[in-house]
Amino acid sequence: MDSTPDLSRRRWLRGGLGSEHPAQPLPWAVAWPQFADGCTRCGDCVSACPEHIIISADGGFPAIYFARGECTFCGECVNACAEPLFRPLETPPWHQHAAFGDACLAHGGVHCRSCEDGCEPAAIRFRPRLGAVSAPELNRDACNGCGGCVAACPVSAIEIVKEDKHEEA
Repeated sequence: MDSTPDLSRRRWLRGGLGSEHPAQPLPWAVAWPQFADGCTRCGDCVSACPEHIIISADGGFPAIYFARGECTFCGECVNACAEPLFRPLETPPWHQHAAFGDACLAHGGVHCRSCEDGCEPAAIRFRPRLGAVSAPELNRDACNGCGGCVAACPVSAIEIVKEDKHEEA
């Protein structure tokens, strides 16, 4: 691993030096310490992504930026990487799911179903509620963590969170 600390003012003001875990690791990526140790930050995965959702994040490490769109699990980022930093494509890409925040328009009484429309696996449903606007409900078993709902949300009230029961990436 590159032991040269990142001495940028932003990193220093946030209280950290060196590489921290990115907001959203790539699908099939190995655990962060191993990924950070082997990633050359070449940008091949960034260039290979047909959805253009992989960005060069803090420290030059690649990360998924769901505000641009969803992951289609095409595997191009894995195929473009010359380093052994990914698990086999036959394994689940990650163990994560969507989580709705308080800023959700439906929770505030505004009719909005953008996340449901952006959810290809149909993991988000809106059940009618008597005397209230329908609120989103997530079927965690159906959610693949692709981020389609994140990009679709007009108020950025959805985030993708790692499932606690899994250790990888």
